[in-house]
Amino acid sequence: MGSWVQVLVLSVGGALGVNARYWLGVWISRWASPQFPWATFVVNLSGAFVIGVLTVALTRWLPHPHLRLLMITGVLGGYTTFSTFALESATLWERGETLLALANLGGSVALGFAAVLLGLALARAPGVSHLESHEHTARQMRRFHRERPINPAPVDRQGEGEIGRPGREGPT
Repeated sequence: MGSWVQVLVLSVGGALGVNARYWLGVWISRWASPQFPWATFVVNLSGAFVIGVLTVALTRWLPHPHLRLLMITGVLGGYTTFSTFALESATLWERGETLLALANLGGSVALGFAAVLLGLALARAPGVSHLESHEHTARQMRRFHRERPINPAPVDRQGEGEIGRPGREGPT
């Protein structure tokens, strides 16, 4: 298995997974409330389900190693890394390493949240007060969630004269 073949397999899988995540997010954002991150929630849960199914299926069928690399590492890696996190926690649980599974689950969530807060704090411009900085971040988050796309492509809304909305991006 040449390393260039692996790079190609991973790149194709990653591109498929990223596009699946984006377009599913766009579709969900059309009908879901912006008050909860439904697109991310659905992507994470569906990715966790699919990695469980594929792990068993690909182990039983013993397909070409490139298929596992394409589907699990490439597609699901591009789709969501939450599925890998969930699988690794489940593997620890099934091995009877309950404390390690719980440490991975709780630690990843709690420390991940703390890491985001630390990153936000360190990235804030110097000279901005602590309170103003939190208010600014909250405003940016509200604006981001309000500006999620309803339709990613410019579309004439049946004679309304408005073609799309510039500057809007989909879920990441």
